[in-house]
Amino acid sequence: MPIHIPAPTRVEAAGNKPKLIDEYVGRVNSDTAAVSIAHMRSPGGWTEPAQTPDFDEYTVVLKGALHVGHRDGTLVVRAGEAVIARAGEWVQYSTPGEEGAEYLAVCLPAFSPDSVHREG
Repeated sequence: MPIHIPAPTRVEAAGNKPKLIDEYVGRVNSDTAAVSIAHMRSPGGWTEPAQTPDFDEYTVVLKGALHVGHRDGTLVVRAGEAVIARAGEWVQYSTPGEEGAEYLAVCLPAFSPDSVHREG
């Protein structure tokens, strides 16, 4: 039988400013280890510690621009665009623009604090 998820769970975010993370599917909200799906809203000037996660992360930007730092530079992912960060890649997400960003993130397997491997 399909599982109805009536609402997300707000989870704590890392970074220098408050960021909203609403997990719809994942370890917290649906006890799902295979995948996580979260709606993110980060303010302008937000940055999080760099990470080398054990999961692939697929991100679709809905509003604003998400900056994705990597070993060779930085990608700027704008509304209507997407980015894929593969497991084992060093990445650092930020929203330095005044508008911040709103985006959906899908992690395979699901995000967990133990598998993200943040620096600092």
